[in-house]
Amino acid sequence: MTAPLRLRLPATSANLGPGFDAAAVALDFFLDIEARPAREFSIAATGRDADRCGRIENNLILGIYEHLLRENGQPVTPLSIQMHNEIPLGMGCGSSAAGRLAAIALAVHFGNLGWTSAQVLEEASALEGHPDNAASCWLGGFITAAAEGRAIRFARVIPPVQWRAIVVLPADPLATSKARAVLPDIYSRADAVANVQSASLLGLAFAQGRGELLHIAMRDRFHQPYRASMCPLLPPLLPLAGEPGILGVALSGAGPAVLVIVKDEPSLVSAAKAIRAALTGLPEPEIKFCSFQADGAESLASHDSAE
Repeated sequence: MTAPLRLRLPATSANLGPGFDAAAVALDFFLDIEARPAREFSIAATGRDADRCGRIENNLILGIYEHLLRENGQPVTPLSIQMHNEIPLGMGCGSSAAGRLAAIALAVHFGNLGWTSAQVLEEASALEGHPDNAASCWLGGFITAAAEGRAIRFARVIPPVQWRAIVVLPADPLATSKARAVLPDIYSRADAVANVQSASLLGLAFAQGRGELLHIAMRDRFHQPYRASMCPLLPPLLPLAGEPGILGVALSGAGPAVLVIVKDEPSLVSAAKAIRAALTGLPEPEIKFCSFQADGAESLASHDSAE
């Protein structure tokens, strides 16, 4: 019988302002899964959105798992899954990338597909429609990525260890399909140049630990102005970029959550106070403190398997 598989998949925040469909960073809250062969499918889920995660019908992970096994000519092995989820669904924190990678890893393991790490990432990117979240979740750290056919080309760095992040979460989720539907098909040259400038700074700011650049490097003209009406936390929080202790502010993925990058641990309290003050008059959000995650699902799974 195939051995059980343990997976730990980190949350991610993509785009980071101008890095639309190209940049993402892993965060230290997770989707944890332990799966083993069983007579029938079952999911015991705890944590965030446990009811949705524990459903058998229309389950993202099980649907992809079964499809991949059938597509590759392998029998579908039912699984007993223990799941603990800390990634909010539909908030722009990479829940779909984590779920899809989990499904692929389960299919590779229990279907004995023999795929390489690169093949897992290629499949996840194809399912996501862009490589940024999948690459950061699978590999960890700050990633810039591009697709060349099915192949994923990426560069990865570990964010400065002293930087911290605050994810500001509204009550209601936002479907990525709705967030994409509001984007224009054509951009002006001025907007394109501004985003190229910011995105170029973004990668070097993370690589060199240049926090003082982030208030400029996270400016965006491609998606945030069009999504602002659907993401009410964004307009009042964007002006905080560059304030004491706050390095940069951007939508987390497609939103509606907002990512605030903070220079260090001691700055978290004052940054949270500034966030709450900026949101006066709006429904109280959830404020989640976190760090950037160096290890991705691939290395975390390898570590768990060795224990």
